Amino acid sequence: MPASDWILDPSTLDLESPLVTIEEIRALIPQRGMIEQLTAIVHYDVEAGTVAGYKDVTDEEFWVPGHMPGMPLMPGVMMCEAAAQICSYFVAKFDLLGCEMLGFGGLDNVRFRGAVVPGDRLVVVAQQLAVRRGAMIRCRFQCFVKDSMVCEGELRGIPIPVEALREARQSS
Repeated sequence: MPASDWILDPSTLDLESPLVTIEEIRALIPQRGMIEQLTAIVHYDVEAGTVAGYKDVTDEEFWVPGHMPGMPLMPGVMMCEAAAQICSYFVAKFDLLGCEMLGFGGLDNVRFRGAVVPGDRLVVVAQQLAVRRGAMIRCRFQCFVKDSMVCEGELRGIPIPVEALREARQSS
């Protein structure tokens, strides 16, 4: 994909001066522990509908021993999860859907274009394409290592029925 089709050029992002730290991310999205796929947010622009951040990939990731033994590669599904988390952060920060929690509604046109290994910084960039408050958001995303795109696609986020899930759990 030519750079002219990039949402944002990753070389223009100041990765050394995060706007939002992991603690601030945790205040807005619920993922914790092994499933956390964001380290920091470095850009957001509500008018343009764009957000960018990164995940510092380490040897401590839960998938390292098994994907692939002796040659660990970040699973594509984890790159998509990082994209979902950055979109969830953006939705929560600007209350775009009016919901307590956002979940996956679907993935479209996902392509994996390169490998991500421990020691890499996975830069995730997303752009809002459409939003229906209370119902759904659609975003496109791109993931980079240095100046190489390693993953791209579109995702849909939907409100999670948090209250219904809490009630169901309490009655079990």
